[in-house]
Amino acid sequence: MMEGMASEQTRPTALPPTRAQPTDEPSSASSRAWRTRLLVVGIVLAAVNLRPAITSLGALLEEVRDGLGMSGSVAGVLTSVPPLCFAAFGVMAPRLARRFGAGAVVCAGMAAIAAGLLARPYVGGTAGFLAASALALMGIAVSNVLMPVIVKRRFPDRVGPMTGLYSMALALGTAVAAAVTVPMTGALDGSWQTGLAVWAGLAAAAVLPWLPLVRDGDRDRDHAFGHGRGTLPGGARTAADPAPAPTPAPEAQQPPSGEHVPGRSRSGRSSAGSSGGRSYRGLPSSGLPSARPSAAPLRITRSRTAWALAVFFGLQATAAYITMGWMPQIFRDAGVPASTAGLLLAVTMAMGVPLAFVIPRVATRLPHQGPMVVALGTCGLVGYAGLYLAPAGGAWAWVLLLGVANCAFPLALTMVGMRARTGAGVAQLSAFAQSTGYLISIPGPLLVGVLYQHSGGWGLPLALMTALMIPQTVVGVLAGRDRTVEDEAVR
Repeated sequence: MMEGMASEQTRPTALPPTRAQPTDEPSSASSRAWRTRLLVVGIVLAAVNLRPAITSLGALLEEVRDGLGMSGSVAGVLTSVPPLCFAAFGVMAPRLARRFGAGAVVCAGMAAIAAGLLARPYVGGTAGFLAASALALMGIAVSNVLMPVIVKRRFPDRVGPMTGLYSMALALGTAVAAAVTVPMTGALDGSWQTGLAVWAGLAAAAVLPWLPLVRDGDRDRDHAFGHGRGTLPGGARTAADPAPAPTPAPEAQQPPSGEHVPGRSRSGRSSAGSSGGRSYRGLPSSGLPSARPSAAPLRITRSRTAWALAVFFGLQATAAYITMGWMPQIFRDAGVPASTAGLLLAVTMAMGVPLAFVIPRVATRLPHQGPMVVALGTCGLVGYAGLYLAPAGGAWAWVLLLGVANCAFPLALTMVGMRARTGAGVAQLSAFAQSTGYLISIPGPLLVGVLYQHSGGWGLPLALMTALMIPQTVVGVLAGRDRTVEDEAVR
């Protein structure tokens, strides 16, 4: 029966070409190339805006605390707001994308970031500051979840490089905000309000490339979540949706030399329902839409790999938000000037710029990412020990090591794309891992603030950060095993 349906779908492609086709093909190719370039620009600009709301605040945290009258514990609550918002709003992203399209949701997310960053310095009081921050973080949360989905769907054969580009742009935005917020504040009017509000302009610029892509909302809903349509309005196909063509020979379906394809066993056998591990649910290997309705969502909570990845994501997020929120204060308490402390945080974040591009490419070529997880965890342990023993004397060495350890984030994003075979699976796994992970990370920054206030030093907070690095490494090794959630989750 399915063979008969497939033959009916392929029958139109056997018709003789019309005279209009040769003139339509260049136009379709040009439109497709233009949209692909615009999407890449949109992904880069969106990624750049996913962390300045946090690192710009970390650089000016002492001034904000003084201006709003915050205690150390309340400041700990403030640094816990990002993971709380990411957990609360990130889980909504797949549902919003099904209804409005992934591009439209990301576009709205960038607008929310711009509005929140512009409003929060001027609303007055701690409660207003937290509420405006939550608006910006809501936009960051939905974009966090949907970026891996968009990359998987639009660039299925370039998941590693595109994840690297996205992660590199994210690290660049994080580092630049940490480095320039303090000197830029001084160059303007010296007010922390201005130093925080100026980042709204960058978020507003990120809205622009997504506006033309909002019209592709129907296609986003269908493809990203498994409904099987593959054309732009007017019939043009995306890079992720090649035109129907004869199925290539088995050797033509092999990945580039040395690259491991998720969903394919080491013997080279493709997993069920995938063509070389790259097809989508409802999209057979011929590239033609399937007449079969989309399968039911995965019971993702039955997958041990999904849980391991969620805990790994949560613990690396804990380390990252403690670093972004408190590292400048650690150095300032050790006698380092405020501008230098911001620069040290920027160096930590800047380490992710080259490594965020390299790590996904290396990870996709390995059947098991456990050794990479161990290497990153070791750098983190040494960096925390250095911060305790000689925070000012060895500051540059410690920030380099912690910058390497923070690259667990692009590795986690890459594993999200590798641990699921389909676009729908990636969407579910991304939402589950990020939402659950951010819930896990909420207490970390808060506990650091409480321990810092009650102990009067950084010994206990650094001991907590060191202790958390050990389970992070263990679950990361488990998440890096060569398997997919579709094989583990019972539908």
